[in-house]
Amino acid sequence: MFLEALEKQNPDLIKAALSLFKQGYLLPDTTVIDVDQLIENAQLMRQVANDYGIKLFAMTKQFGRNPKLAKILIEGCGFDGIVCVDFKEARLMAAHGLPIANVGHLVQPPTNMIPQLIAEIKPQVVTVYSLDKVKQISDAAVQAGREQGVLLKFYHPRDQLYTNQESGFAINELEQVVAEVQAMPNVFIAGVTHFPCFMFDQQTQKTLATENLTTLLQAKERLNAQGVECEQINAPSATSIETIPLLAGYGCTHGEPGHSLTGTMPANVNGSQPEKISMLYLSEISHHFGENSYCFAGGYYRRGSLEHGLVHSNGDSHRVRVYNDDHDSIDYHLRVEGLHPIGAPVIMAYRTQVFVTRSDVALVTGVKSKQPQVLEVYDSLGNQVFGYEGENYG
Repeated sequence: MFLEALEKQNPDLIKAALSLFKQGYLLPDTTVIDVDQLIENAQLMRQVANDYGIKLFAMTKQFGRNPKLAKILIEGCGFDGIVCVDFKEARLMAAHGLPIANVGHLVQPPTNMIPQLIAEIKPQVVTVYSLDKVKQISDAAVQAGREQGVLLKFYHPRDQLYTNQESGFAINELEQVVAEVQAMPNVFIAGVTHFPCFMFDQQTQKTLATENLTTLLQAKERLNAQGVECEQINAPSATSIETIPLLAGYGCTHGEPGHSLTGTMPANVNGSQPEKISMLYLSEISHHFGENSYCFAGGYYRRGSLEHGLVHSNGDSHRVRVYNDDHDSIDYHLRVEGLHPIGAPVIMAYRTQVFVTRSDVALVTGVKSKQPQVLEVYDSLGNQVFGYEGENYG
């Protein structure tokens, strides 16, 4: 999906990955991240967001909940906090001392974690979509002696909700929900959120607002009518340099960049966006079967629109088709068209969610200076695998 954009925007990352692979610093089934380019993307986005008065919560799941990158985004790029889509991400980021901005959207914090979440992790806001969960947060906040902000998520029947992400208060029950939340001690309504609020439109080749955003803005207006001032009007999905002006234009206050940090948002499939590709997937030809080669896998994402890869052998790169023939099967390998030397590296670039894969994540610096080095390697859930001090795998 993003192979052409990678070749156009960041060919040095391909060269760096091949060089580090040849030297033995990288194994197959590794997501390789150009840290310097990711920082450039983040800083550009932060500048535009500052111009429009938008706060940015970093979404890290796409590149494996990586705490090193999260820290860089906070301390080096001026991001306003980390958004944790589930409680395990909140647990990891908190263990690294990172500020948790929003937790509970897309996955609510579980009952037995809420006391620790409220008393120790202390997120800016918790997204909620059931009164039972608000009550648990209220009880924990009373016990901890602090006030906890919540974001309310409302939905309308016309809205688009992804499978297994269905959630929200019905918007026609807003006034009742608000009254019940306001009656609970030590919690306050900080604002509203929804998802997805923007989506890339293939026909216009632009990222456009969805009906979900309409619902979000209606919820805000009705909250205002109830005397509730929304500090946060958080409109996540597809937050990028392209959409930040839209956020401001619709009166939103917060965005949650994820794919744009690595340049892998749909709008950049042709390498047309300011955010440049800073991530690729590295594999290696494992074996032959029939007239095809098979490469190591583990990083396949079935919504990633993977089509092609670059096989490097005999000093040349060959563009080939790459297949996963059955989405119901475990991606132990991917089928590569043609016969290629065993051990040859394979470069791919596609839309991914690293945290649902088995891939390692290698943080690489010095790509543009032609002096690449592996900074650190993590697993797909943000746990460090090992560091490097110049030695190969051993």
